[in-house]
Amino acid sequence: MRMTRRKYLRASLLAVAGASVTTGASALAAPLATPVKVIGFSKPFSDYNPDDTADLVAEIGWSGIDCPIREKNTHIRPERIEEDLPKMVDALHRRGKEVTMVTTDILRRDERAEKILRTVAKLGIKKYRFGFAHYDKAKPVPETVREVGKELTELAVFNRELGLQGGYQNHSGTDYIGAPVWDLWLMMKDLDPATIGIFYDLGQGMIEGGLSWPVQARLTQSLWGAIQLKDFVWENDPAKGWNPRWLPLGEGRMTKAVFDEMMAFDFPNSIPLIQHHEHLKPGTPRAELIAGLKKDFATLRSWLGERAPSA
Repeated sequence: MRMTRRKYLRASLLAVAGASVTTGASALAAPLATPVKVIGFSKPFSDYNPDDTADLVAEIGWSGIDCPIREKNTHIRPERIEEDLPKMVDALHRRGKEVTMVTTDILRRDERAEKILRTVAKLGIKKYRFGFAHYDKAKPVPETVREVGKELTELAVFNRELGLQGGYQNHSGTDYIGAPVWDLWLMMKDLDPATIGIFYDLGQGMIEGGLSWPVQARLTQSLWGAIQLKDFVWENDPAKGWNPRWLPLGEGRMTKAVFDEMMAFDFPNSIPLIQHHEHLKPGTPRAELIAGLKKDFATLRSWLGERAPSA
């Protein structure tokens, strides 16, 4: 049954109301909150081998990881996926964790994409993130939207065959497709969200949407397949002007009030929250890395309250 946050909140209120007029065993029968699945994007520790990665995930307490398999900023090289991804999956499984999803450069169906996605599906991973496409200033914007939308439609057919969901991340930047968010909605509104969706990045959405980010979020919420979390503050560099700077969760523009507003939207209760840590770079000393990851996870767990996964 499709349980959304809004339905969950309504059911919780009804349960509380019912409990107030019952006693003993009846009151104890009120439904408990379902913990949210929280995973980590492995980019900051992409230099870790599978066993070290699994140890780190177990120490932090996440359910699993989003593992990058792409040309740059990657944990596994695309040409090594058949050899290395099974090792990552196995190492995490032995510690009760999982590779929940992978991040790729895929933007169209071709031989390389098929190899990657068949391997992912064979290993029981159900979600993958697309690469980034850019607007060409020499082309009208609607033309680019139509072209990229056509490629996504073809990928949707292949995803259905494999039982996968591909997700496009909204990203900030002057020429990123998906930065306005409306373009992704136009491409995907007639597609099955089970095969193609938006892996909504709240931090990037706030950068591009400013005060109106909730409008763009509500527009796309029915297409969400994952939620990505990162925090930032605007910083004025005399040479570069105003730009976002990434911070630990809760220290910038993403407050608990912002998080609560997003979590109140009507979207499936089962989609994972993915913690990003752009303020922590690969090569960070392990003690400092672990401290930073634990701090961000503790902040998120405090925001989730009774919905938080166990530590």
